[in-house]
Amino acid sequence: MATEFISASFANASNDLNPIPDAPVDARFLERYARALDDYGFNYTLIPYSSSSFDPFTLGATILAHTKKLSIIVALRPNTVYPTVAAKSLATLDQLSGGRVVVHFIAGGSDEEQAREGDFLNKEERYERQEEYIRILRLAWTSTEPFDFDGKYYQFKQFRSAVRPTRGLIPISLGGSSDAAYRIGGSLCDIFGLWGEPLAETKQQIDRIYDEAAKAGRTDRPRIWVTFRPIVAETDELAWAKAHKVLDRLNENREKGLSRAPLSAPRPANVGSQRLLDIAARGHVQDRALWYPTVTATNASGATTALVGSPRTIADSILDYIDLGADLISIRGYDNYNDAVDYGRYILPLVRDGIREREETKKKTAA
Repeated sequence: MATEFISASFANASNDLNPIPDAPVDARFLERYARALDDYGFNYTLIPYSSSSFDPFTLGATILAHTKKLSIIVALRPNTVYPTVAAKSLATLDQLSGGRVVVHFIAGGSDEEQAREGDFLNKEERYERQEEYIRILRLAWTSTEPFDFDGKYYQFKQFRSAVRPTRGLIPISLGGSSDAAYRIGGSLCDIFGLWGEPLAETKQQIDRIYDEAAKAGRTDRPRIWVTFRPIVAETDELAWAKAHKVLDRLNENREKGLSRAPLSAPRPANVGSQRLLDIAARGHVQDRALWYPTVTATNASGATTALVGSPRTIADSILDYIDLGADLISIRGYDNYNDAVDYGRYILPLVRDGIREREETKKKTAA
C-alpha cells in the first residue's frame, strides 16, 4: 500500500509554543486548518483526546464537512463511550463522509488521567477491555443478525446495528510499547502507531508487531504509523537555530505552568514515554536528525521527538523509516497551522518524489 501522511487537528490557535489555556473552539480556525491539510495532500488527520479536551466525534464531523479527501482518525478511550454506541457513531460518520473514518484506541497510559473520567481499572485490565471493545466493533459492523456478547467488561443481548461502514469495516488503529499493546495490535488491528524512535529501535518494534500478527495466524500485517514533530527551515543551519528557539520556549512554558507536564511531574508511567526518556539520556541527536531535547523538555508527554533540518534532510530522514516498513507517516509541529503548511509545501513533495524514485529503481532492477 502506498505511503500516506497524517497530521493532527486542533480546535483553536493554541499550540505548544503559544498556549492559550482553556481556549474555546474557533470554528473558522478549525475549518481553515482542515482545508489546508486537504489542499496540501495530507491523507489523514488525528483528532486527539484527553479528559479535558473537546469531543472528537463533533470535531471530526466538522472536519469532514469542510474537506473532500482528508480522512479523520478519531481517538477513542474505551471508558468514554459504550462500544455499541461507538460502532454506530463511527459508522454514521463513515457513511456521511463516503468512507473517510479511522478509529484509534487509547488504552490509557496514566492511572491519574483515566481516573478523571471515572476509570479505575489497572493497565492490564484496560488492555483486556480494549480487546473486547475491538471485537464488539467488528461484530457490530459485520453481523447481519442480532448477537449476544458475554465478556468480562461488556455484556449485552441481541444487539444489531443497521448502520454499516461504507466499505464494510472501519480501520482500527492502536499504539503503545507494552507487551499487551504489541499483542492486541499485532493480532487484531489494521494500523499500529509508534512514536519516533531511532531506526534500530523502530525496526525492533516493527518486528515484534509482525511476530504477534504471525502468532495470531494473520496472513496480513498491520500498517505501521510513526510520528514525528519536524522543525524545518531553509537550511540545516537555520533549522537548528530554530530548534533551539523552540526548545527555549517549551522550557519557558513549562516553568510558567503552561505545559502539559508541570515541573513537578514524576516520570511517566507508560512504557512509550519511558522509552523516549531513556533514549534521550543517550544523546541529543540520533540517526540523521532525530532530536530528543524536546522529549525531556515535555517529560515525554506524548509524541515529542523532533526531526530537525532542511526539507531535504527531513524528507531523507522520513524515507529511512519508509524503507523500514512504515507506510503511515505522521508529522505535526509545535506551531500547528504554520508547520502543517510548511510540511505540505516543502516536505511531502520531496518524500513522494523519493518514493517514486525507489519504485522506479525496483522496476528497473526487476526488468
